[in-house]
Amino acid sequence: MPAARNLVAVEPATRPEMHQAIARAVEEAGGTVVPIDEASCLMFADPMAADAFPELIAQATNVEWVQLPYAGVETFLRHLDPAYTWTCGKGVYAPPVAEWIMTALLTAFRDIPTFARANRWPVQTGRNLLGSRLAILGGGGITEAFLPLIEPWGCDVTVVRRQATALPGATRTVTTDELDVVLAEVDAVIIALALTPETIGIIDADRLGSMRNDAWLLNVGRGGHVVTDDLVAALRNNEIAGAVLDVTDPEPLPDGHPLWGLDNCLITPHVGNTPAMGLPLIVDRIRENVARWIAGEPLIGPVDVELGY
Repeated sequence: MPAARNLVAVEPATRPEMHQAIARAVEEAGGTVVPIDEASCLMFADPMAADAFPELIAQATNVEWVQLPYAGVETFLRHLDPAYTWTCGKGVYAPPVAEWIMTALLTAFRDIPTFARANRWPVQTGRNLLGSRLAILGGGGITEAFLPLIEPWGCDVTVVRRQATALPGATRTVTTDELDVVLAEVDAVIIALALTPETIGIIDADRLGSMRNDAWLLNVGRGGHVVTDDLVAALRNNEIAGAVLDVTDPEPLPDGHPLWGLDNCLITPHVGNTPAMGLPLIVDRIRENVARWIAGEPLIGPVDVELGY
């Protein structure tokens, strides 16, 4: 007999602040926090502790639904079991990440990476973001949050995604088989994809070569979307104008890595969304999803086990 839908486990307890905040959200939604062997659903409370899942779920004789705390689920792929309903933080962190994209675009177009390194008055360079042509790879929550932000700049925005379903605010939406054509036409390429077997290394030497030599690459998806050695070569040879990266492969980027020494590359340490920014957002999602679970309503942020996101 399945456990009552208001009985919720919050595990593991390796991050006390997050664990406590999620437990409060469960109770505010009408749930009761119980040991995992009594629970009907599991709130997984530590994004860095995926390896703890098998031991936890082995105790979970009644769990039907697992809520993950992050948007990308690549660290959990080997644990995704169709016996459970899975949800994640898909869309939760989109607003702060969209802000990072705006910051990165303005930083790139105004040549801030060059000026920030200068030790004497530099040559005046830069160009307007107004009216520029942009491509954004991915049509999920980040793109949906970004499009209203970029609207006042009057940009021509092409969204590249698996399906050509139009997105409000985009100039056009095309499928990934048109990616090479799009890359050759735009002033900046923004990566906001989920990391899947199909998107690993999607930007390699050939695709960097398809970009204009005055175009910028921005990556706020995952480091694995870009072949790092190919990017280093393209930046060294001025095949593209530069890159602004919030994610890298490997990550953290080691001391002494070639990317650190390139004047046309600016790296931020995965701060598109930080724990301080993200905790209130994921807590709100959990509060709503627990209330929906208890009421028997559809959950927000479902994970497609077959697709892996």
